Amino acid sequence: MIEVDQTMTDRQIDSDLEAEARRILAEVEGRGMRVKLLGGIAILIALGDRFHPALRREYGDIDLFTTKSFCSGVEALLPELGWEPASQFNALNGARRLLFSDPGTGRKIDGFIDEFEMCHKLPLARRFDLPGVTLSPSELLMTKLQIIELNAKDRGDCYALLLGFPVTDEPAVGAGGSVDSIDLDGITSLTGRDWGLQHTFELNLERLRSGLEESPLPEPDRETVRDSVARIEAALEAAPKSRGWKLRARVGERKKWYDEPEEID
Repeated sequence: MIEVDQTMTDRQIDSDLEAEARRILAEVEGRGMRVKLLGGIAILIALGDRFHPALRREYGDIDLFTTKSFCSGVEALLPELGWEPASQFNALNGARRLLFSDPGTGRKIDGFIDEFEMCHKLPLARRFDLPGVTLSPSELLMTKLQIIELNAKDRGDCYALLLGFPVTDEPAVGAGGSVDSIDLDGITSLTGRDWGLQHTFELNLERLRSGLEESPLPEPDRETVRDSVARIEAALEAAPKSRGWKLRARVGERKKWYDEPEEID
């Protein structure tokens, strides 16, 4: 159960985006709807005390994921909480994506519906019923690894996940009923059907490894990240591949394998 100060359930947006994300989750839950967080704030909340202090950064937006069942309710709720809808964009794209902004600061909410679609498409609704207020650690990692131009901020988020959650072959939901690891099956069940997705993941895993020398992490933590990266790479390589994956692999980089995310003002 998400708890929130009842005096905040109005149009006053909290200046602390982590607190604001929790306020939104509490309001959503109170109205019988379901939303999960993704992105940087989600990683911060999912890790809690395990978030490495050297990797902390400023956050400028909140990313949400929901399904079509709750889309209209969420779209109606956020303006009640003070968030201004991007009316034209939402009218055109509301079946898959919604945008809102904080009129006072310009900070944004980016809402994804049923699928996460940027450089690659991730069918996040398939595991929407997993426990937790954020996407699973595997999915949080994949939303970062699918970025074709991984920047320092996104590398830092990946390092935080790889340090805070073990990479395992275990099921996503542990014995205690929580999702507390980066489960490899959650990743390879997608990459084994999509050569392009796997290829981008492999490129970014190598970028994570090579970028460690520029990270603020001490060497023991860098070694932990290297081990986790190696485990994921080995799982990608060993996982069964579909016929479509094998056919696309023959073409390789001769054909563009990713999409260019739309630029949104």
